[in-house]
Amino acid sequence: MHWPDPAQRDRLTDIRDNLTARIAEAEREGWLGEVEGLKISLAGAEDKLARIERRTPNQHTVHLRIPTLTSNR
Repeated sequence: MHWPDPAQRDRLTDIRDNLTARIAEAEREGWLGEVEGLKISLAGAEDKLARIERRTPNQHTVHLRIPTLTSNR
């Protein structure tokens, strides 16, 4: 699965906000076909943002110690 780049969060947020405004405009103007297409795009943007949110908290550094070998003599 392709994970969206967390650095693109702000860009995706702008896209989501723009799509929301365009949907409102299309609804006001009665452009029903346009509304449906924009809602599909909005769902895609929201899905990408949700994947970033799910993945981001899990990204942290785990420090692993170097194993040492002991002699059993």
